[in-house]
Amino acid sequence: MSTIQHNLDSINHELNSFETKFGRPTGSVQLLAVSKTKPIEAIEQAIEAGHRCFGENYVQEGVDKIQYFNEHYTEKNLDWHFIGPIQSNKTKLIAENFDWVHSIDREKIAKRLSDQRPSEMAPLNVLIQVNTSGEQSKSGIDPEEVLKLAQYIDALPNLKLRGLMSIPANVSQYSEQLAAFNALKDLKISLESTINSIDTLSMGMSGDMQAAVEAGSTMVRIGTAIFGARDYSNLN
Repeated sequence: MSTIQHNLDSINHELNSFETKFGRPTGSVQLLAVSKTKPIEAIEQAIEAGHRCFGENYVQEGVDKIQYFNEHYTEKNLDWHFIGPIQSNKTKLIAENFDWVHSIDREKIAKRLSDQRPSEMAPLNVLIQVNTSGEQSKSGIDPEEVLKLAQYIDALPNLKLRGLMSIPANVSQYSEQLAAFNALKDLKISLESTINSIDTLSMGMSGDMQAAVEAGSTMVRIGTAIFGARDYSNLN
């Protein structure tokens, strides 16, 4: 068994234990393996271990990987998520290659993604990134702006609004982690009454996964705990 397979098994076991602890159905929380900066070989090990969903932060790196796996692993039905900040000049590459985008925070980006999504592809699954902690250093829109942006995205023809994402403040206090995630859950609930496609809360990483599951996360984003420490030296 490879180290990556062992890590995936351990995290999935931990996720299942949290689901049971908080009365969540088994398998209700999806594990997104954050593979940014990781080589093809590491992702191949995860695929051989049965994993299919991967998250990338850097557009060109992610596109290169997607194109490689589309050519060599066509039967595996991989799911690719873009989870990093979005620059206007990169929306076309994102729209043409990814299955999900987690980090929409303004109308301009949403409009470009919809306009540039190829007509033969399914609508792009998207999440609104929300700044639940109020930190200026954090990406995402303010909670009070979510409804307006959600209604705008919902009217775009080539996007499917699936829910919300957040990267809250890095705090060790469990009660503070839970409060931030509950705030995002409450926003999701408020959107569900007007937008039928809402079903996803992308929240929780290695250090706050338990609180995220308790609050209702449907997708946790785990990288280093699966693939090991990242090496940024090869990035442009």
